[in-house]
Amino acid sequence: MNGIWRAFTLAMLAATAAACSSLRPDTPKSITHALDPTIDTPAARYVHRQLEAHNGLSGFRLLTKSDNALLSRVALTDEARHSIDLQYYIFNNDATGRLLAQRLLAAADRGVRVRILVDDVNLGKTETMLSALALHPNIQVRLFNPFRTRQPSFVSRVAQFVLEPRRLNRRMHNKMFIVDGWVAVIGGRNIGDEYFDDSREENFRDLDLVAIGPVVGAASNSFDRYWNCYAAFPLRALEHRRKRPDELETERVELAQHARAFAESAYAQAALDDLPHGATADRSGDWFWGNASFIADEPEKAIAGDDAAPLRMAPRIRQLIDTTHGELLLISPYFVPGDSGTRYLTSLSRRGVAVKVLTNSLASTDQPAVHAGYSHYRRALLHGGVQLFELRPREGPKTTADGEIPAGVSLHAKALVVDRTSVFIGSMNMDQRSKLLNTEMGVIVDSPALAEAVADFFRRATTPEAAYSVRLGGADGSGPLVWSSSVNGEIRTSASEPGATIKQRLEIILVRILPLEELL
Repeated sequence: MNGIWRAFTLAMLAATAAACSSLRPDTPKSITHALDPTIDTPAARYVHRQLEAHNGLSGFRLLTKSDNALLSRVALTDEARHSIDLQYYIFNNDATGRLLAQRLLAAADRGVRVRILVDDVNLGKTETMLSALALHPNIQVRLFNPFRTRQPSFVSRVAQFVLEPRRLNRRMHNKMFIVDGWVAVIGGRNIGDEYFDDSREENFRDLDLVAIGPVVGAASNSFDRYWNCYAAFPLRALEHRRKRPDELETERVELAQHARAFAESAYAQAALDDLPHGATADRSGDWFWGNASFIADEPEKAIAGDDAAPLRMAPRIRQLIDTTHGELLLISPYFVPGDSGTRYLTSLSRRGVAVKVLTNSLASTDQPAVHAGYSHYRRALLHGGVQLFELRPREGPKTTADGEIPAGVSLHAKALVVDRTSVFIGSMNMDQRSKLLNTEMGVIVDSPALAEAVADFFRRATTPEAAYSVRLGGADGSGPLVWSSSVNGEIRTSASEPGATIKQRLEIILVRILPLEELL
């Protein structure tokens, strides 16, 4: 057995060492910063007038509809005249990713400077597309915390994770999109079909904010810190093969073909029917106004060997929750509170705060391993007075670019509502990975109107038709947990994880016996 393990380790070492030279800490890169916003466009003048009428406040529109979230990004890209900065954990080379890439290329052709910062862990086939775009003189692409080989094989990826677990297990989970220094989209969505309800398999229910005002400048400053940090490597500098200039033109033609096909798709027609006047950010005309703080982990968190609280945004979230007096609404698709978080939430409940949590059910989650971590704390949370709701999977067909097909739905939004007066929306899950390993970002807004809008999202997502209500069973609460929901107007209950497959049940049994919680 020792001989087999030794041979396996040597094979992984060889696979990794073969291309180690592709990642150089001294890779040359220019230091660039966000361009100063100007008021030389109609869109900028509109935003400027709005801000002058609300001195010192930031304005927000809530993106709850997936098609609106996509079209808002497309519309903002088409309106850009000076700069676009994108920072994402995932940027897929699929129908919606290619659509946005085609609009970014068109913006670059107009002279817009485009900076794209993407985490490398899920890049995959997107690298070919981004590599071609990076040939454009107005487009720069950088990868955060990249692998030592480009487009590594499965064996190579495993080998690198084994050899560098501390570095490669820390990822950039941030998600934002900034145009001309005036407007930003901040929230939970990545770029990909499943985030805009166009996947043939799993789709995500999510939240974003369109933001204007001082909070945009703070977001730009954060982007610059990541863009210029030690862990952001220019994509072209990492590649061994010299790119041919015609690769950009080839990609341009392919992206244009994809864009035309998307415009003629059933998804586009459904979006047109839903939003006949274009993207409205779910709230045409008015903005939610309030004092706002953009918060983000520092990029140095990704190499901190220990828990470095000054580099983390989690203490700011704790400060926000500490102000709760009457009600706390918590939305987190991956919810693993740990012993300390469970004690904290139940202590809020004991002092009279109505603590309500919306997360995924085992049937709806795309990460059963994380659900296993959450389920370990479920009974203690319920005993402590915390109300738990678990999103149900979607029933029936949905419309995608390929027509009407069956597809699941999973919660992906990350938000907090405190006393219907303050709200947090961002990329941070309430789990140990977001707290200690990944980098995260988001916005805290003091706005009763926006808080009420997010609370309405919570209310609609936790109705008996949309979610399971979980409670303690038995007269004394010692019996099996009970899940309740409504099907065709009839309340139904279950004493086991409803809707879950045998595979999902077996997976969480396995994960529960492994010491993996800090990785979830």
